[in-house]
Amino acid sequence: MILVVLENQRGNIHAFSKEAVAAGQSLGSKLGMDVSILCLGENASSLKEQANDYKSKSLILAEHDMISAYSADGYSKVLSDVIKDVSPKYVIMGHSYMVRDFLPRVSAKLDIPFVSDIISVTYDGDSPIFARQVFNAKLATNIQPDSSSNTTLLSFQSAAFSSDEIELGGSDAVSVFEVSLNAEDIKSSSEPEFQESASGVDLTTADVIVSVGRGIESQDNIPMVESLAKAMGAEIASSRPVVDMGWLPSYRQVGSSGQSVSPNLYFSVGISGAIQHVVGMKGSKNIIAINKDEEAPIFEIADYAVIGDLMEIVPKLTEELQK
Repeated sequence: MILVVLENQRGNIHAFSKEAVAAGQSLGSKLGMDVSILCLGENASSLKEQANDYKSKSLILAEHDMISAYSADGYSKVLSDVIKDVSPKYVIMGHSYMVRDFLPRVSAKLDIPFVSDIISVTYDGDSPIFARQVFNAKLATNIQPDSSSNTTLLSFQSAAFSSDEIELGGSDAVSVFEVSLNAEDIKSSSEPEFQESASGVDLTTADVIVSVGRGIESQDNIPMVESLAKAMGAEIASSRPVVDMGWLPSYRQVGSSGQSVSPNLYFSVGISGAIQHVVGMKGSKNIIAINKDEEAPIFEIADYAVIGDLMEIVPKLTEELQK
């Protein structure tokens, strides 16, 4: 059995969790395994209602007053207990900040392997092989879990799967897991808002993103791109060099050391397309890129390529959009 664990994001199923459901269903189809979905902790009942349409063998609700707000101790204890009870072969989550915090504790508690930040899955017969990036996303390595392990924890990088691939059909059964917690189990607490960024700007939920790179040349030109983003109803983002130079705050950064996004439209302005940036936006449904270098790597993944001077193109495009 495969167990997919849902994470709360401001009262809704986290975008990464939706992709995890798609990953679990795909893995289950390939391996002939049933998929169950666990609604854990904060807003668990609401998550259950939202997941009702997802095809699964069972929908499990695990809620308790002591995990109504996130804590690494509480979540790791409850998930460990669920794993002991239902004995899944794989436990799947999206690779969010919260998962990075508490899932290693589950691995340690139960002495089971944890393959994190997976970007893709291939198969050797009935054995899945998981690829993850190493050396700051410059290389990828394949990991094949020990077949003797009863349970393996998996977390998938954003855009490894698409939430559009979720199979609907509802759950065959709904059950409530009896959570056992006491004050001694919770030795730590988290800040009230455990979000993707302290600023509250969560690029993972943006439908349209305009992202700027070092091709903008000067901080004085940032307002030009902000005007384009406003005309498009988009969030503004950036590559790492723009953040390093202090032109935009760090929570606007997309890439291996920033946020991972998968909007309907990613508009790249003056970004070369280094692999460290691409890993954070490659799951975008549509990519438009403006760059004066026709050999820029970003054009290898762009759906639409505009080769030209962004200083001329962006103001004219903004003007037309404002009309």
